[in-house]
Amino acid sequence: VQLVESGGGLVQPGGSLRLACEASGFAFSISAMGWARQVPGKGLEWVSGIYSNGTRYYKDSVKGRFTIFRDFAKNTMYLQMRSLKPEDTAVYYCATPRTIVAGAFTDPLQMGQGTQVTVSS
Repeated sequence: VQLVESGGGLVQPGGSLRLACEASGFAFSISAMGWARQVPGKGLEWVSGIYSNGTRYYKDSVKGRFTIFRDFAKNTMYLQMRSLKPEDTAVYYCATPRTIVAGAFTDPLQMGQGTQVTVSS
């Protein structure tokens, strides 16, 4: 299994970024996947995810600003981020959940190397 993120960078508040995760080595089209982020000194938190049936979910603080989607032809998952805020600053990871309990992703089973997103003026 390999998950390779790209697309992070420095952006001003209110700006946009699109993260990409190229996946290989597993059944991408039928697997639940998502984006998690981590700030130094804090735990990893799921930001957004797609279930195997295509249903999407978002953390409350990013609803209406972030969009998760997949391109099955490219085996790539994306996170379109708009109206970025300084509190969105983190390392973002593409990951698959170990399990799903009551509709929520549990800890990650597989993760990429991460991509830094910094929102600052």
